[in-house]
Amino acid sequence: MTRIEKIQAQLNEQELDAVILFSESNVRYAGQFAFTDGAVAVARDRALLLTDSRYIEAAQAEARDVEVRLVDSRHPLSAQLRDFLSGCNRVAAEEQRLPYADWKRLEEKLETALLPGDALLAGLRAVKDPEEIAALTAAQRIAEQALAEVLPFIRPGVRERDIAAELTYRMLRLGGEGNSFDPITITGPNTSKPHGVPGEAVVQPGDFVTMDFGTLVNGYHSDMTRTVAVGHATEEMRRVYDTVLRAQLAGIERMRAGTTGAEVHKAAEDIIQAAGYGGCFGHGFGHSVGLEIHENPSASPRNTKPLPAGAVVTAEPGIYLPGAFGVRIEDMIHVTEQGPVNLTAAPKDLLIL
Repeated sequence: MTRIEKIQAQLNEQELDAVILFSESNVRYAGQFAFTDGAVAVARDRALLLTDSRYIEAAQAEARDVEVRLVDSRHPLSAQLRDFLSGCNRVAAEEQRLPYADWKRLEEKLETALLPGDALLAGLRAVKDPEEIAALTAAQRIAEQALAEVLPFIRPGVRERDIAAELTYRMLRLGGEGNSFDPITITGPNTSKPHGVPGEAVVQPGDFVTMDFGTLVNGYHSDMTRTVAVGHATEEMRRVYDTVLRAQLAGIERMRAGTTGAEVHKAAEDIIQAAGYGGCFGHGFGHSVGLEIHENPSASPRNTKPLPAGAVVTAEPGIYLPGAFGVRIEDMIHVTEQGPVNLTAAPKDLLIL
């Protein structure tokens, strides 16, 4: 079943006649073509991609399972959507992604009240097909190779921002399409900040260095975190690292279809609390990743719904001791009926550079 056919099946199931998509990630999912201006509309028996002269040639060559039409001054987007949606009474759009003013303007142009449509695509995108898994895995392999090349560069005196620059350069050189997000490359006391911003701080002997980064392949994001020590590690640093690793492995073990995100998170949290670090793990165990770096479903206390087979969810517990240091270890896990499949191949035993 093609992606357009999957969307059409959901239209039937949700008693909708059509859905209009504007966000880059949903447009890319549906039409399998990337652009920032235009729309994809899917009705029960047809699909349309609208874009302007900047993208039309590429869209005609690359988009799949959709009719491609040009938007210009003589053929405005709203008029073409109105024509395409003729006979459609229940039309949905992306209520959380479309600005309110644009939503109201679209209703006026189409002369119909729009219905919420975000959940339709979120449910489909939560379950990755083999092509998506291949892209995610390829992106992860690039990130891992970049890390292997950067590790020898990490030594006392190197700035946090230099490590970020090296990772970015090497992922691009290895074929990545850009950063999944701004790399987090922090050292020493800064590692206690889960989303610390790399700056002028330099690596010191005995520091932990945390690197959270990823790249894209065909629009799909990888996401990994590794924490390494420089020169030596204290007994407490080793104890915290071991606790985080055990917590991660316990959470991963629970990451199978049918287990709730909350149950996965609790498996890791229980180990961290038993080790005496309760309250030092303040974020969720993980989040789904795909065409966006943060997707649904999540492995967090808030998610009491079962994880679906086919989801790709990060496993990234951490312990953060303010003013001292922090440790996070992150892999990407493919959730299946048979159990977790780790898409991350990089070693994660404590590495002392």
